[in-house]
Amino acid sequence: MWWRARADGVTVRIRVQPRARRAGLQGFVPGADGPRLKISVTEAPEDGRANRAVCAALARALGMPPSVATVEQGGAGREKVVFVAGNPEALGERLEALV
Repeated sequence: MWWRARADGVTVRIRVQPRARRAGLQGFVPGADGPRLKISVTEAPEDGRANRAVCAALARALGMPPSVATVEQGGAGREKVVFVAGNPEALGERLEALV
């Protein structure tokens, strides 16, 4: 499963493509621990800019403000776990609607 519910929100496994021509959600890619949502961002992976762009892109796709998403694991790598705060049931429905 590429996302998991928690009591206070959901975690989403992501593969990031920094410095892309176009930003956005690009479907799924295989990962060592299961599928990951691929998100492309135009920002370079410097000073946390790509991480902020990933959080903003995911939050925007879910119809939420960027402040609800934070990188929980993988801050310096391409494979990340992003936490999105909110109602887990509603977020799960929104995530499933993305695919």
